[in-house]
Amino acid sequence: MENILIKNGKLVNEGKTFEADILIKNGRIDKIANSISSDDSYKIIDASGQYVLPGVIDDQVHFREPGLTQKANIYTEARAAVAGGTTSFMEMPNTVPNALTQELLQDKYDIAEKTSLANYSFYMGASNDNYEEVMKTDLKAICGLKIFMGSSTGNMLVDNENTLAKVFSSFPSLIATHCEDEQTVRNNFEKFKAEYENKEIPYDIHALIRNEEGCYKSSSMAVDLAKKYGTRLHILHISSSEEIPLFDNTLPLAEKKITAEVCIHHLWFDAEDYKEKGTKIKCNPAIKHDHREKLFQALLDDRFDVIATDHAPHQWEEKQKSYWEAPSGLPLVQHSLQAMLDFRAQGKITIERVVEKMCHAPAVCFEVKERGYLREGYWADIAIVDADKPSLVTKEGLYYKCGWSPFEGHTFGSSVSHTIVSGHLAYENGMFNEDKKGERLSFNR
Repeated sequence: MENILIKNGKLVNEGKTFEADILIKNGRIDKIANSISSDDSYKIIDASGQYVLPGVIDDQVHFREPGLTQKANIYTEARAAVAGGTTSFMEMPNTVPNALTQELLQDKYDIAEKTSLANYSFYMGASNDNYEEVMKTDLKAICGLKIFMGSSTGNMLVDNENTLAKVFSSFPSLIATHCEDEQTVRNNFEKFKAEYENKEIPYDIHALIRNEEGCYKSSSMAVDLAKKYGTRLHILHISSSEEIPLFDNTLPLAEKKITAEVCIHHLWFDAEDYKEKGTKIKCNPAIKHDHREKLFQALLDDRFDVIATDHAPHQWEEKQKSYWEAPSGLPLVQHSLQAMLDFRAQGKITIERVVEKMCHAPAVCFEVKERGYLREGYWADIAIVDADKPSLVTKEGLYYKCGWSPFEGHTFGSSVSHTIVSGHLAYENGMFNEDKKGERLSFNR
């Protein structure tokens, strides 16, 4: 593996920004110092004027393989992730077939080993009747167990209260949940379907069908179960301010038993954007009216611990269907870091906090081994960003298999110039080097 020397960069790590060089050997950060002399055997990257960050760890993506590869696959979406500075991903089990057995889970790892340019991990999936399979899970080998406490793409709904109690009381590691109360959503769906049967449907109806009440009811149930059984609970994609009081900000992240994630699209978009974006921003849980500022504040005050994408691509043709038929989900992983750096440019968040929530916090939350920080001895997962080089989002510049983005036409204020994955320079100024694939994530458990 090629040794790499990053010179003159502005490192952002553990709450500080400072100028230093980084030497990478054998896939790991060998040395961080004010000045490191070069050697003919090193590949030199001059990062003058640029920020050098730990690679982003995205704890929630849907890469659709196996079974839904007309939408996406691990190869295409991992490349898109790397182009955006995301070096590691954790992928969801609602593929086809659902990852509900150890064998089906292993199938996904086998695919990623052969095709993923980024580092990878996969969630084991829970259903109403696979408890024995769940309990066979090697906790050091996966990121966590995923429970859909509300139905979404793939319909892996777990709604049996006895099953939930059994899993929450006995699974010895992190449980990640999708929280929307199924009955509330169904009741709202039937109500508005009848009301708009012969009328044009406004897209923001989605925010009323998958409303605040449904989110709070399910999230509060998950929190109650976790408190009752001492479960390590991580609630994904919080979308309403009503849920904020469920989460604590008095403990350090490493000591929290209950944590929360907020996603890029719930910080970026508002229900008013349905008028322009339509089903492009239809997702579960829904983008709602007047919540994003409060969600952002909850992120800054540490009630929300992690920023992720819930990257969930669908074919453009599917998204052109009527509101009732168009699937939920949007592709985001290529631009998540740039989106947060736009918020930085607006003065809403510092770059140190962006790194904390997108790089450090996922590593702490999931106990990822030797990643998420710029530290000597750690794996060299690094994104180099030019914060002063704008980049326009166009279809031609997208790496998703689905070929579209809700950000098309937007000019981000920053650009990712280099991405290093486990010591391999995987992306450099628009060019990929696929000679080496990413590594499987391991966990300190």
